[in-house]
Amino acid sequence: MTIATLFIVLFFCMILGMPIAIALGFSSMLTILLFSNDSLASIALKLYASASEHYTLLAIPFFILSSAFLSTGGVARRIINFAMDSVGHIKGGLAMASVMACMLFAAVSGSSPATVAAIGSIVIVGMVKAGYPEKFAAGVITTSGTLGILIPPSIVMLVYAAATEVSAAKMFMAGLIPGLMMGGLLMLAIYITARIKGLPSKPFPGFKQLGISSAKAIGGLMLIVIVLGSIYGGIASPTEAAAVACVYAYFIAVFGYRDIGPLKNVAWREPGEHLGKAIGRNLWHVVLGFIKTPADKEVRNVVRDGAKVSIMLLFIIANAMLFAHVLTTERIPHTIAETIVSWGLQPWAFLIIVNLLLLAAGNFMEPSAILLIMAPILFPIAVKLGIDPIHLGIIMVVNMEIGMLTPPVGLNLFVTAGITGKSIGWVIKACVPWLLLLLFFLALITYIPAISLALPEHLDSLRG
Repeated sequence: MTIATLFIVLFFCMILGMPIAIALGFSSMLTILLFSNDSLASIALKLYASASEHYTLLAIPFFILSSAFLSTGGVARRIINFAMDSVGHIKGGLAMASVMACMLFAAVSGSSPATVAAIGSIVIVGMVKAGYPEKFAAGVITTSGTLGILIPPSIVMLVYAAATEVSAAKMFMAGLIPGLMMGGLLMLAIYITARIKGLPSKPFPGFKQLGISSAKAIGGLMLIVIVLGSIYGGIASPTEAAAVACVYAYFIAVFGYRDIGPLKNVAWREPGEHLGKAIGRNLWHVVLGFIKTPADKEVRNVVRDGAKVSIMLLFIIANAMLFAHVLTTERIPHTIAETIVSWGLQPWAFLIIVNLLLLAAGNFMEPSAILLIMAPILFPIAVKLGIDPIHLGIIMVVNMEIGMLTPPVGLNLFVTAGITGKSIGWVIKACVPWLLLLLFFLALITYIPAISLALPEHLDSLRG
């Protein structure tokens, strides 16, 4: 009766169109009040503890704010220029450069919709002007944007780590090779398509121009080295690395590139200006920048937008943790695990069920909510069947990628529709061929655990 009430109320609220966070919290509280001895005070305590007890979750607002600074600060444009100069001369190179730009931006943002918005708003128009079909360009960007939650650092991976209490650092390690592999598959598919359809390419700009574009992009790309290098090297935890990334993103956007903030459009060196005078002038501008930053409208808007996204996501997480608490208290995951294990189900068959459940859920819910609901149920079953928890996490993340492309709640579809001005139906049709490629990639990730586990196991052996 308890289980039935919990899930019936949850799905009824979702059918009525209630926000997922409210639906999770309401169904959990109603179940506690009807069938549990816990008081309302304990519910409030659990809501507070769910956000404060999980140290890993502190990384989420830091990564969101760093992504906001980099999305606003022109880093995306410089990464795109670097990618274009690197691979734009290959057949279909503009599309391949778009994938490469998404991969690089994913490694500094941790968000799939942010990657589509930052890269797509620039490259889709450029690809169409260069002679690419608009539907092809939209499909490539919408799909490549999903790399934002697979290539570390990933907010979705942090949510999975908090829900299952596995190592967030190991999740970041496990996501790197699959992320690079998926990007490589997309670029290979683009190259083959370009050969068949005769898609255009740009002439090679020369090594001098490549050096200039890489030098301009290095400020943003260094964030990848700082975050992943410190985590993989065991120097910092994901939360500590996220805090450093946030500070670095602020400095590179406001004082480095100077695209936002009080130093906006202030040149590092004026034409003909003596180097010593330029250094002195810049030191003075940096001092003024520190003083003026709190009052700067653009910086305050970035911080405000980052805070809004963080509060929204953490509110979903807090209510989902309360839902998970009810599941655990009623021993629902353990009961389901024991039942499925008693069926004698093989691990490969269980993983088929996992993928079908997650693909279905991805049509209707936001990735973080899906993980927080499903992970506590699937995790104990996977452990009993001998499936590595890190491998399970990567499988779930790849399923969440596909969910970004499936209606009616595919977030990337809405972002691309907003960029192109087309309907959701048009964007869905543009994504269908790439969605099939993602399903093939999901099968590889599901049944070849070494793709996900090779890097974390290798790094563990080096430390041992």
